[in-house]
Amino acid sequence: MLEQTADVKRWSSTIARVREQIAKVIVGQEDVVEQMLWCIFAGGHALLEGIPGLGKTALVRTVSDTLDLSFSRIQFTPDLMPSDITGTNIISFGPQGTAEMSFQPGPVFSSIVLADEINRASPKTQSAMLEAMQEQTVTVGGETRSLPRPFFVLATQNPLEQEGTYPLPEAQLDRFMLKILVSYPSEEELKEIVRRTTSTAQPLADKVASAEELLEIRQAAKEVLLADEVLDFGVRLLMMTHPEEAAAPELVRSYVRFGSGPRGIQSIVSAAKVRAVSKGRMHVSTGDISSVAIPALRHRLFLNFEGQSLGIVTDHVIREILDVLEGGK
Repeated sequence: MLEQTADVKRWSSTIARVREQIAKVIVGQEDVVEQMLWCIFAGGHALLEGIPGLGKTALVRTVSDTLDLSFSRIQFTPDLMPSDITGTNIISFGPQGTAEMSFQPGPVFSSIVLADEINRASPKTQSAMLEAMQEQTVTVGGETRSLPRPFFVLATQNPLEQEGTYPLPEAQLDRFMLKILVSYPSEEELKEIVRRTTSTAQPLADKVASAEELLEIRQAAKEVLLADEVLDFGVRLLMMTHPEEAAAPELVRSYVRFGSGPRGIQSIVSAAKVRAVSKGRMHVSTGDISSVAIPALRHRLFLNFEGQSLGIVTDHVIREILDVLEGGK
């Protein structure tokens, strides 16, 4: 027990050091950073949504620097082809003039892949990313190749400009463990951003964790205890996102067309376990479940026409469910 306690403190300290290094470069956005770390240490993928200029790219690059992981950025455009992401077989000629095929890996062969404006890619290209995200493999020319371990896709999309975009299909949205909203900075944060970005001294994040440590924490998070009553709380939360469920709040029955699938509760539990480790615990609480519920479910609830026309936000629906559940505890 003492050895496990020491390990939990070490893992929690590692996550805290990563958080501190990111804060040296990124101003504010504490919730965004925290949710991204839940996702990365749980082995999931994250979808970041926010208007341009909020530092989404800088945040992802800083995370890769802090964790000492290989990083690549893919700028998605409507004419991007699957081979531009996955790589392709090329013909090369040897010293004797003999031709042979060799594989030229694409930018997806990195530990952290920033998929910038992923909703600008065509469905054909999105399907190539789907295999990489779900299977962590790439198939080119009939041959399947494994991607690096660890492997994370951190995708961004711009909610304002919709011209020339291809909305992500539900199947691909469901592959993202969390959907993270990047909010606009406050006045004080804007001042600090200007100070940091317009001076000669540019802050840099130090490497404070290795891929091995990341994988160790990921494995440890899987062993975090999940009591039956805590799992029951999470399952009830998921079931109440379905409008046909008798216990669902009026807001759900009136404005939700489809609730979350099983990946919703899997994502909630995985993120909650990492949150518990970051707090120095080896057991999940209902507070952990509640804290991760909104980013884990906001992209898995689909509103009906009336809900969309009234501007109902899925975050509000999830908060209503949490209020009902927490009030009934």
